[in-house]
Amino acid sequence: MTLVFDGHNDALGRLWCASSDPVADFARPIGHINVPQAKAGGLGGGLFALFSPQERKPFEFNVFAEDDRDIPLSPPLEEGAALVAAIGQAGIAHSLQNAGHLRICTDAATLARSFVEGPLACVLHLEGADCIDPDLLALDTLYALGLRSLGLVWSRPTIFGHGVPFRHGSDGDTGPGLTVEGKRLVAGCLELGLTVDTSHLTMKGFWDVAEAGAPLVATHSNACAIANNARNLTDAQLRAIGETGGMVGLNFASVFLNHAAWTTGQADLDDCLRHLDHMIAVAGEDHVGLGSDFDGAPLPQGIASAADLPKLIEAMRRHGYGEALIAKLAHENWLDFLGRQLG
Repeated sequence: MTLVFDGHNDALGRLWCASSDPVADFARPIGHINVPQAKAGGLGGGLFALFSPQERKPFEFNVFAEDDRDIPLSPPLEEGAALVAAIGQAGIAHSLQNAGHLRICTDAATLARSFVEGPLACVLHLEGADCIDPDLLALDTLYALGLRSLGLVWSRPTIFGHGVPFRHGSDGDTGPGLTVEGKRLVAGCLELGLTVDTSHLTMKGFWDVAEAGAPLVATHSNACAIANNARNLTDAQLRAIGETGGMVGLNFASVFLNHAAWTTGQADLDDCLRHLDHMIAVAGEDHVGLGSDFDGAPLPQGIASAADLPKLIEAMRRHGYGEALIAKLAHENWLDFLGRQLG
């Protein structure tokens, strides 16, 4: 079985919002990612997001089923509430580690060993820096808890920058870029060796990160050329990801995979392959991986959970991808990139 490293999932957020016993629930086939489904699908590890929701309640994907194609940005989230969520989810990750369900990886050797030998290799990622204070004190705290990757925004503004709305028929040029504080945060991340994720960030913000000299990364984003959506990336952005030695991860969210799915919610594995073809052609085959958004988005037909990852791998084979390319897309590119970042 081809092992997979996934560039983005929301399993910790799901557990924090919807579980009274996260350790027990992660051992059962609940949600998109858990111990039995990861084992069945060959999931060896991934970037596990710490995400602060507007309300602490189970995630609802049916918001994308609304007829209105332009879903407004969420309002800013109060720093204290966001910090409670982030610390809580980091705590769940440590509880899962203590139970032997995953291993929090903060260096390249541990990541490589855990990915092959188990348990699940977990690289902690902050999806939206709502919980970070202007003095960046919380950044140091989260780093001490194992954080090694950070996205400056989700699809709502922070003191650091602006996120894109959930909007179809538009690229990510929807608002301002990074603030002065945002540029300081990027510098602070680079000093600590944290990966900076541009997913959800406006196009102007993306190019601000580029100016900081960071490898450009979009952990869970697709191609505007295939589905013109504010959450997807233009060819210029994809090209810059390759040129800077960065990474882009294919987002499985059905609503970002084809034009009709924004209203029908229907997409399939062929849509995933169309995005992969384009991202490989523009960013280069060494800079493309998977970034499923498991537990955080509606999935395409054929993938109901991590247990179905072999179906995507087999679709790649039928599509004509060779085994060397499949290995790069499935795990090698992410492991090589993170190995350089983590040191």
